[in-house]
This record gives sequence, structure tokens and C-alpha cells, in this order.
Amino acid sequence: MAGTATEVQRLTVLGAGSWGTAFAKVLGDAGRDVTMWARRPEVAAEIRERHSNSSYLPDVELPARITATADPAEALDGAQAIVLAVPSQTLRTNLSEWSGLLPSDAILVSLAKGVELGTLKRMSEVIAEIARVDDGQIVVVSGPNLAKEIAQGQPSAAVVACTDHDNAKAIQQASFNQYFRPYTNTDVVGCELGGACKNVIALSCGMAAGLGLGTNTMATLITRGLAEMARLGAKLGADPLTFAGLAGVGDLVATCSSPLSRNRTFGERLGRGETLEQALTAAGGQVAEGVKSCTSIRELSMSLGVDMPITDAMHRVCHEGVDPRKAGAELLGRSQKHEWS
Repeated sequence: MAGTATEVQRLTVLGAGSWGTAFAKVLGDAGRDVTMWARRPEVAAEIRERHSNSSYLPDVELPARITATADPAEALDGAQAIVLAVPSQTLRTNLSEWSGLLPSDAILVSLAKGVELGTLKRMSEVIAEIARVDDGQIVVVSGPNLAKEIAQGQPSAAVVACTDHDNAKAIQQASFNQYFRPYTNTDVVGCELGGACKNVIALSCGMAAGLGLGTNTMATLITRGLAEMARLGAKLGADPLTFAGLAGVGDLVATCSSPLSRNRTFGERLGRGETLEQALTAAGGQVAEGVKSCTSIRELSMSLGVDMPITDAMHRVCHEGVDPRKAGAELLGRSQKHEWS
């Protein structure tokens, strides 16, 4: 399908969590036929029979165009585009299980935001490796996309990025509706790095909130976090303009500011003095993406010689037991420098 702006009518969403379900609703409301795959048969049955997913998005009615199954082969049959809506650190394992079922010409759409532990690969790189497709067949969706607000039909925008602009346009057309406005981009690297790094910065903003700090501190962390993202992106060949857009500052502001953000909420618990284990229990066993990504992004930045002090601080708080107050003091005590150096 690469190189042709074919209309995409039939899509499969693999994953029935909050964002996967919300994006399926976006596609259904755009007039597309959607089949969701859920690991738990009871979740698939509820989506299929009651048009709801009370486990993740209670009180949200799903379009009649959405159906669901717990059988991945059934879900993938005839799909023109496949939306991968599983956490970043489980993408490799899940995709390996599905790889033999993927239609060879389907566009693969990544919703995951992270850098893989160990390999330090972006999600599109993992997809290309496991699915054995070229970059032009992989589309990345990123931006200020809090699942609950989108599922409620609140106005929102996103970036759909692909090195093959025709495939980006195909997913743009498939997801455009009265409340969701997607923009195309060809800078996959920048969009993925923005989506991964913002989770780590949101942890820091949550910690600041948990410590009782105010707007000046939040604005400082967001802005200096953006500088970290841009430095890493520049080293990897991203377009600097991407970080000034929806996949950069847009996603960063939403995730760092909203109580709906799992990363911000998780960080706030740590800032209030909870241990990682206590915060994990309070979050229902769901680890915020930033808790894992802070380690992989830190390793990636160190391998490239890129200075990312907030990311380093989040790794040390989450995985080395450093107190958030001490980490904050160390950030403030760093040597003075020019803003853009």
C-alpha cells in the first residue's frame, strides 16, 4: 500500500485499554468499520454486545461500527490498517505473537509512546524489525491525546506521522471526525521522541505537585524538559519544528498538566513520599510509561552524549531511591549555562 493514498475503511485495533478504545471510537465516529482485539474474552464480549468498555472507559458509548473479539486471527482478517494499542514495553512480545497473522499490505499504526528497554529502539523500529516491513508502511500517532477527554468527544488534535506521506494521509482521513483533527507529518523520529520523553517530564511535574510546588516550577520543568527532548531529537535527525508542535509541546503540556495523566499522577504520589511500590499499588498495578522510559531514554541519551538532567533525575528517583527533594535541589544546583547550550 506504500505510495498510494488508498482509502482505509476496515481497521483493526489490537488492544482494548483506554487509548486503544478511545482511538477505536475516533475511527468509528469517522465512519470506519473497526474490529477490536481484547486479551480478555469478557472485555471483547462487552464491547461487541453492549458497545461499552467499562473496565477502561466507563460511561462512554461506543459506535455501532465497532465490534470485538478475543481471537487475533479473527480480528486481523481483512484489515487494511492495524492499530497497535499495547504498552511500549510489551509491543515486541505481542507483535511477535501476531506477526504471522498480519496482512502483508496493511498499514501498521503505532499508538505506543516509549523507548524499548535494552534495545533503546523507538516503537516504529520495533515494528519494522518484528513485522518485517519498511518504514513507509508504519504510521505513528502522537499528540495531546488524553483518552477520556477524546472518548467524551472533546475537541482534540493529533499528528499522524509516516515517511510515506500518502500513508499518513490515509490514516488522517480514516480518523478525521467532528471532534478529532489529525495533522500529517513525515518526521517519525521527532514525533516518537516527543511522545516518549513527555511521559518522563510529566513524572517530574507530578513530583513537583506532590511536593507542594507551584506554577513557576511546573513551567520551568515543562520548558527545560522540552529543551531535553529537542536536544535528543537533533542528535537523531529530527526536525526541530516537530517539538514546537502537537507531538512536542502540545503533548508535553497536556500530560504534565492534567490529573488524567497517569504519569503525572504517579509522579505526584512519589512526590508525596510514597515508595514506587506504594504508588504502583495505588495505581491498580499499572506502571506509568515514564517510570520505565526514564531508564531507556537516559541510556539512549548517554550513548549519544546528550545532556538530559531531568530524565536522569527521574531515573534516580524511580530506580535508585533518591528523594525527590534531593533530586530537585541537585537540578537547581547544576553549573550555570546559556539557555540554548
